[in-house]
Amino acid sequence: MAEYASGILEIKNVSKVFRTKEKEVKAIDGVSFTVNRGEFISIIGPSGCGKTTLLRLIMGIEKDYEGDILLNGKRIEKPGIDRGVVFQDHRLLPWLTIEQNLALGLKTNKKQLNMEIENMLKKVDLTGFGKSYPRQVSGGMSQRASIARALIRKPEILLLDEPLGALDALTRFNMQGELEKIWLYNKTTMIMVTHDIEEAVYLSDRIVVLDSRPCKVSRIFKINLPHPRDRRSKEFEEYRTNVVAAFRDSVGDYVI
Repeated sequence: MAEYASGILEIKNVSKVFRTKEKEVKAIDGVSFTVNRGEFISIIGPSGCGKTTLLRLIMGIEKDYEGDILLNGKRIEKPGIDRGVVFQDHRLLPWLTIEQNLALGLKTNKKQLNMEIENMLKKVDLTGFGKSYPRQVSGGMSQRASIARALIRKPEILLLDEPLGALDALTRFNMQGELEKIWLYNKTTMIMVTHDIEEAVYLSDRIVVLDSRPCKVSRIFKINLPHPRDRRSKEFEEYRTNVVAAFRDSVGDYVI
């Protein structure tokens, strides 16, 4: 077998069919692309096109599919600690403090664990809030805690399913900057599903544009802009305009 660097994901001609007694629905049809180590990839497409289904295949939750999804050259067939997940809602356990949420399931000595938690809270700008409960902090802070909980397990890939979708507009704007800083600091491979094209251009190395169901890859854009990015720049607006145009060519009129 060939040698693979850690954190490389290959999606090779993947198709997924949902079957009931009455009918079959093809949700994904021949999707292929590669995610390189340390990349930030955004996946965009219309509602119901199969974005989250594709993410669930990468998670290992959905197992019945055609083609191959390979992490470091090994086919994904079940969930694993090599993949962290952040959902639209933070899913922190409300009866545990933030630091207890981070510690849940980790097996190490108490001194080492406390150091890891302290370092992770610093990375996501939550120093001093470890003993707070989720109800005692803002939505953006809860979502940063959710990202910290995923990262402290040192996954090779972090999967983000509309991680900022439940936030108000101002908090979402600020959290995009926070997520950018977290990614730049950790350089963990990240794959994010989003409906927000500007968000995708702001954060991503590449953007995968999907057609409507059955989901196929329409285009892949490489975003050659330095971080941190200036949303007001001519170059940023050109990327946004081009991605919007490609999106509309694939799926028709769409409200951005």
